[in-house]
Amino acid sequence: MLRPERMSKVSVAGSKRVLESTIETVHSMELLHLSDYDESWEGFELGRSIEGAESINQKLLTVRSLESILGVSAEDATETILIDEAELEAELEAVRTRVNELDDRKGDARNRLRELDEQIDSIEPLAELGIDLELLGGYESLEVSVGQGSREAIESALAESEAIETFEVMSGGRTHAIFVSPIADVESDVIADALVGVEFTTVRVPDAELSPEQYVSELQDKKAVVETELEEINAELESIKTEQAGFLLSAEEYLSIEAQKKQAPLSFATTKNAFIAEGWIPTEAYDRFESTLAEQVDGPLEIQEIKRADHTADGHAHVEHTEPEEPETAEAADQQTADAADAKKARADGGVVTTNDSPPIVQQNLGIASPFEVLTNAVSRPKYSEFDPTLLVFLTFPLMFGFMIGDIGYGILYFVIGYYLYRGAKGVMRDMGTISMWAGVFTMLFGVYFGIDVFGYHAYPWFGFESWPYASKGLSPGATDWALVWLVVSALFGVLHLNIGFSMSFVSNYQLHDFKHALYESASWLLLLNGIWIWVFSQHLGDQKPQFLFESIETLTVGMIPFEGLPEIVGIAGLLAAGLGVVLLAIGEPIELAEVLSPVVNVISYARIMAVLLAKGGMALAVNLVAFGAYIDGGGEGSYNFIFTPSALETVEQQAAAGEVELVFEGMTTSPEFTALGIIGGILVAIIGHIVVLLLGITAAGIQGVRLEYVEFFSKFYEGGGRPYSPFGYDRTYTTTDD
Repeated sequence: MLRPERMSKVSVAGSKRVLESTIETVHSMELLHLSDYDESWEGFELGRSIEGAESINQKLLTVRSLESILGVSAEDATETILIDEAELEAELEAVRTRVNELDDRKGDARNRLRELDEQIDSIEPLAELGIDLELLGGYESLEVSVGQGSREAIESALAESEAIETFEVMSGGRTHAIFVSPIADVESDVIADALVGVEFTTVRVPDAELSPEQYVSELQDKKAVVETELEEINAELESIKTEQAGFLLSAEEYLSIEAQKKQAPLSFATTKNAFIAEGWIPTEAYDRFESTLAEQVDGPLEIQEIKRADHTADGHAHVEHTEPEEPETAEAADQQTADAADAKKARADGGVVTTNDSPPIVQQNLGIASPFEVLTNAVSRPKYSEFDPTLLVFLTFPLMFGFMIGDIGYGILYFVIGYYLYRGAKGVMRDMGTISMWAGVFTMLFGVYFGIDVFGYHAYPWFGFESWPYASKGLSPGATDWALVWLVVSALFGVLHLNIGFSMSFVSNYQLHDFKHALYESASWLLLLNGIWIWVFSQHLGDQKPQFLFESIETLTVGMIPFEGLPEIVGIAGLLAAGLGVVLLAIGEPIELAEVLSPVVNVISYARIMAVLLAKGGMALAVNLVAFGAYIDGGGEGSYNFIFTPSALETVEQQAAAGEVELVFEGMTTSPEFTALGIIGGILVAIIGHIVVLLLGITAAGIQGVRLEYVEFFSKFYEGGGRPYSPFGYDRTYTTTDD
């Protein structure tokens, strides 16, 4: 559970005449994570795609293009389909022809709509003039131009032009129609020449004998016709989508599988007659892998487990079998694979022809812990040489989260939200739903421990308790000692958590290197961590230490375990152990002496658990205080009690007058000054306020819990960087087989 599944590197060598049947069998097993040949052997070259790969890829491209045009999605499939390869091409061509024709018509209709919209937009400036379009052109003795700009600048420029005899400017808003009579024998465009340097944007005037309004109306009619045509095309495409979505999704899956098979040799080492394919499989699956290939491939084929990976420092496989020697020539290898005996000979002489790649990672965790892999892999997938911390995250993250929120009401909501994601989502979101449910369970458990808290209200009186003797969040005046208790508990949890991390580092260093590395790199930190904190909780110099360090243990155990600190001699021993840790660190990793106080800093960092507990509890208390009002019993020295009815408020006011309680706030729902409006407002405050606390609980408790896992815990033994196990094969969704 704490290590990735053990992997074996296997080799499959044989004659090329069994290449396709070998690929087919390996693909159907979905076990082999192929390794890419790096062309490091003389005489061996990368394999080539099997004949027909280009045609398959072209069809696959066509299918995906059709799916894009039709907007086909995974939800459009209603059943699995058995694809007939002989009929696939004809059916695909029929769909392609039909869809492409409609798509071309759709593109043409969209272009016409765009042109019509541009024409309509261009008429708007002309409509400001209020002049029929036929009057804006067609003159023999006049030049006309329509555009937008400053009338004053236009008139000034026209007046200064020596080529213009007379002119007239008619305006509507910023749109101007310029009518110019040029002097005799002038052949140039006198308006354009005159307006050089003047801001003037020309507006095209359509050739029509209508008013602008009539022309726009005519264009709108044409646009309506095109829009109707476009709707008909879209309706026909939607009909095709309904009819053919299942076929297209199935065809894509079938062609993807075929393309995968035909391109598989691109990872192989090959000669003229032989091939060698290598990759990784789970060690426990090797016998099944070997027997299945032997049974289903009829021809020269040799299967061998050439490496069984140990958990080494670099993650590379430890070779447990004798490495065979490289063949003398490629021709010799070709001759060796002429028949079954030759294939076996090729394997014996072939050895490892791929790169010495690290094993892919198959995380093996208990079913209930596996969803927490999403939190581990958010940092990085574990390397093959590392411990997989997923199980430990499962054991600690919900615990921390539940402790920081500690409320039955919020716990139920977290569980319900998680259950909704678990039932309705897939993949990562489904895993997040499971994590939320576990967090909700622990939140409810701690809610019971903290006085049967329900949305910040202590419900223990409902169950016949006059007081709650076990634990408090430390928010009430009479229970502030508990806040210090939770500070101590947070620190002790940090010590335990970090001990686990350093212990895993010790084991890992011992297994991957030797005892010396484990002693200097891990045991030194264990001695430092435990030595310092043993001294902190000892009576050595006890008068100078805060007494709550010792009193908290007795408070936490409700007086059952009196604790005055560890004996002074134990504290001195702790200091000596910490000193030994410093010495070991100085010998083995002197550069890390700069971090010698990190065991103290790391543990103090866990105080954020206590901080979030008090913050979220305080927020829930504040929401209830504003909405319902509250008093403190014991004359202001006891616990907060909420007021839910006006009659209860009257009683509290009488007790406050007698000095028996302290009234903190009347509450929106109970104060006579608020009446019905106050009741509605108080209920809204309670609902919205608790929703805010619920959401902030996710960001505060969730983020802080994850931070402690990643920064404080993982950093002691975990780097990550493993590559996922991706076996050669395909999980069918839309297609079925004869089997």
